[in-house]
Amino acid sequence: MEKSLKAACIGEFIGTGLIIFFGVGCVAAVQLAGAAMGLWEISIMWGLAVALAVYASAGLSGAHLNPAVTIALWKFANFDGKKILPYVISQMLGAFFASAIVYFLYKDLFAASEAAKEIVRGEGLGFATVFSTYPNAHISVVQAFFVEVVITAVLMMLILALTDDGNGVPRGAMAPLLIGLLIAALGGAFGPLTGFAMNPARDFAPKIFAFLAGWGDIALTGGRDIPYFLVPIFGPIVGALLGGFIYTREIGQNLPKK
Repeated sequence: MEKSLKAACIGEFIGTGLIIFFGVGCVAAVQLAGAAMGLWEISIMWGLAVALAVYASAGLSGAHLNPAVTIALWKFANFDGKKILPYVISQMLGAFFASAIVYFLYKDLFAASEAAKEIVRGEGLGFATVFSTYPNAHISVVQAFFVEVVITAVLMMLILALTDDGNGVPRGAMAPLLIGLLIAALGGAFGPLTGFAMNPARDFAPKIFAFLAGWGDIALTGGRDIPYFLVPIFGPIVGALLGGFIYTREIGQNLPKK
């Protein structure tokens, strides 16, 4: 592996890990320690996690931190296709190891909370919901898929808008913070439906950790007939490609030439 690609993979590993460290840590604080945070506060925490992760890793890798974003940037922004797999592997590993760190830090509270509520790990979702997203009980897996497609399309479209210096006033160093606010806005508006995954690495790698940490198959299936882990993988990829297409076709091509 060439030196520049190795550095980029390190950036993706660290950046994606930071998102999970702060985001999953926040959810653990709410579910296990009774931290007084509602939907908006949790959404802000995830947004800040993304902003800080972008600041930390942009210089090394461009701060994709999301396989769906990486694939869309390959399709619409000339990202080297040979780097997709190394980027995605790095993102997945970062999310997995960050999940393990959060679990280790909160392991006594996991045990105490399960004992207090007489929860047998693996018999239901229980506190597997600390690590990754699952749909609202009142919506189907198919509906959840469309939710993830739509919100990830909006995410990708606005990421491209916020990082395109040809689109209005250059955002520069403000772009990561604005992207964080975008994440928070999407979470505040649509989090109750699917948990606003929008990122296969953010969701699948923590699900794998939960599977290995004792929650078993239900961590992957979510107790649904159609295994739910498929939704936050393919929904965001389809959504990011759709958002990238809409931006480049309807906005990017119509911007005034400088």
